[in-house]
Amino acid sequence: MQDPVKRRENWELKYNLDRVKQTLEEKRAKMAEHYQTAVAGMVASEIQVREALNIRGVSTIHYVPYLNFGRQLYKLTTQRQISGESAVIEAQVLLEKWARRGLDPDVLGYVRTQVFNIAAPPAP
Repeated sequence: MQDPVKRRENWELKYNLDRVKQTLEEKRAKMAEHYQTAVAGMVASEIQVREALNIRGVSTIHYVPYLNFGRQLYKLTTQRQISGESAVIEAQVLLEKWARRGLDPDVLGYVRTQVFNIAAPPAP
C-alpha cells in the first residue's frame, strides 16, 4: 500500500479541476447533443404512453406510475438495447412488479404491446 501522502499527491494530480474543466468544455457540445436526442425519444415515448392510457380510460391522477412503467420499458428497449425473447421476459417482470404495486395488469400489457411493441410471453 502506498504512503498516504503519496496517495494524496496522486489524487491531486488526477483531479486537477482545470484539467477536468477543459475536458468537459471540449465534450460539452456532443454531450448536449446526445442529451437532446435522448430526451426527444423519451418525450415521444411518454406521449404514446399517455395516449394509450387515455384510450384505456385511465384517470390522469394515476398516470405517474404508468409513466414510470413506460420509462422503464423505454430504458429497457433503447438504452439497454434488449430485444426479442429477453425483452419479453424483462417486460413481464416489470409488468408484474407494477401490477403488485396496484396498477391494472391489462393496462400495463396494453402499454407494453401497443407502445413498445413487446409481445406478451407465451402462456405456461
